[in-house]
Amino acid sequence: MSETHDKQAARTAGPHMITMGCRLNAYESEKMAQLASDAALGDAIIVNTCAVTNEAVRQARQSIRRARRKNPDARIVVTGCAAQIDPDSFARLPEVDAVIGNAEKLTDTAWQALAAGPADGGPTRDMVGDIMTETATPTAAPLPSVARARAFVQIQNGCDHRCTFCIIPYGRGNSRSVPIADVVAECRAIADQGVKEIVLTGVDVTSYGPDLPGIPGAGDPTLGMLVSHILEEVPHLPRLRLSSIDGAEIDDHLFELLVTEPRIAPYLHLSLQAGDNMILKRMKRRHTREQAIAFCAAIRERRPEVTFGADIIAGFPTETEAMFENSLRLVEECGLTFLHVFPYSAREGTPAARMPQLDGTVIKDRAARLRAAGDAALSRHLDRFIGSAAPVLTEKAGRDGEGRGRLADFTEVRFNPGAAGHLRDAGHVIEMDFIGHDGRVLSAAP
Repeated sequence: MSETHDKQAARTAGPHMITMGCRLNAYESEKMAQLASDAALGDAIIVNTCAVTNEAVRQARQSIRRARRKNPDARIVVTGCAAQIDPDSFARLPEVDAVIGNAEKLTDTAWQALAAGPADGGPTRDMVGDIMTETATPTAAPLPSVARARAFVQIQNGCDHRCTFCIIPYGRGNSRSVPIADVVAECRAIADQGVKEIVLTGVDVTSYGPDLPGIPGAGDPTLGMLVSHILEEVPHLPRLRLSSIDGAEIDDHLFELLVTEPRIAPYLHLSLQAGDNMILKRMKRRHTREQAIAFCAAIRERRPEVTFGADIIAGFPTETEAMFENSLRLVEECGLTFLHVFPYSAREGTPAARMPQLDGTVIKDRAARLRAAGDAALSRHLDRFIGSAAPVLTEKAGRDGEGRGRLADFTEVRFNPGAAGHLRDAGHVIEMDFIGHDGRVLSAAP
């Protein structure tokens, strides 16, 4: 699960992208922008929606209406998980000219057909197939030019699990892995552009491999095998990062790489969701609180510099105060630093939405307490850097002129580029001295 957001890129010669939701959506938006441009749809507005919560769907509709008010003559194309799950509701919106499914949106044929338009000259609204029948992840989409500090690479799509709070499998389909050779080729092409960090992303990345054919002499593909191939065959890539992972699915090979390979970023974002065993069972998660704590301890014992983040839901149906306290204690017991806290929101069509719901004020209060625990943990983490130095991967400067960057463990850094104008650009690795923090971001002197 990822926080919902609405990133509206500045209008360029290509289409205007409105990307909502997860890192996978961000990756796919870059691909779609190129596909739409190649199909002569550079003046289109493409809304890549999220469906993780009812609020995410509401925000998608709001973004579509806003886009139409600001661009009365533009062609508006809607895609993403919300559009895949309920295409008819988006097709009925008067602002929408076309709806494209999650499987179709990364194929050049869909965008070429959209550019040609229907024979009657009316809106195109029926380019959404049955995602549950998809058995492959499209890889033919062009590689965009990367002008950022890091780039996303999709290795997997869909999910075979059915967590009771989650609607995403019905927007993404069953788990499908991108072949190792295709992933390596894309990573190599990105590293050839000078990009310093690649983030492997997907819906359930630790489920990578079982759907692919076995490799003679090596067995069935696994995420550990994929990571090994990238590190070996793209030696000029300085840093490889994993997006959100499920500790219950990590294979032994990957575990060894995580604790021994310095090119793998020392940051793991865990899909924990709760810290109480009964709630985890009602969520249909695949781990216990004891297993989560043991996993973090085992990683930290072998590689102490690893920092952990986690998704945690506050106020899941039937959660008592004692159950919530178990989740709250998990911040300390797992040594979590970066928390993504989600107040539970019933998602229509999920089993959890039919369970006894908590009062909204209770949910809000528990979310606030979790965030406070996360803020305190982050502040303690930042304290440890004061008076030390470390390499920072620079990102583009903000509008205030201040530089932005991150450490290998994903800690955010703010600095003043001063006369060093090149530090305003993305992709430099600079040793910096840390002089303070504001509770969320380190202050540095390059």
